[in-house]
Amino acid sequence: MEKPPADDVTISILAGGKSTRMGQDKAFVEFQGRTLLARSLDLARTLSPNVYIIGRKDKFAPFASVVEDELPDHGPLGGIHAALRASPTDLNLILAVDMPFVTRALLQHLVAQAQAAPEAVAVVPRWDEGWQPLCALYRRKFADAADAALRAERNRIDLLFDAASTRVIAKDELERAGFSSDVFRNMNTLKELQSQKRSD
Repeated sequence: MEKPPADDVTISILAGGKSTRMGQDKAFVEFQGRTLLARSLDLARTLSPNVYIIGRKDKFAPFASVVEDELPDHGPLGGIHAALRASPTDLNLILAVDMPFVTRALLQHLVAQAQAAPEAVAVVPRWDEGWQPLCALYRRKFADAADAALRAERNRIDLLFDAASTRVIAKDELERAGFSSDVFRNMNTLKELQSQKRSD
């Protein structure tokens, strides 16, 4: 039996990217009959009533509550920073809009790991050598480190994953929990999207 949505978690969907490789706004690209944004919002709302889109209000306000970057043009870290600053909860799931294979079970797993590790400022999957910072959980105080980094023009998220305060969920642990690398696949180009459609 699935757990009902929990109001102690906020989910923020990063939809403010420039989508240069896609050639059009990723959020509104259709995949399996729904836009990537609609898929992300539907998933998020099964877990929490606190759902935000991180992006431009003039573009996304019809779909959900919108938070704009406090420090624009700093990439995904700027979006995470804005999300955490605006969040009403300590636990915050961050999800990129172009990751349509992320499951409710995976997001619940991240929440459970954060609840079991209250000292962790970030709970981040790592598959082989690759961090997955845009499908991860952050406590609100991660915004302080993000703020300092952004103001110093350091925009790489993984540089903020301190060993003492980051709960890393490695590949073997993810596999034991029943997850594969497919959940982290994203859609960066129309070619990738069309290839996936042909293989479905």
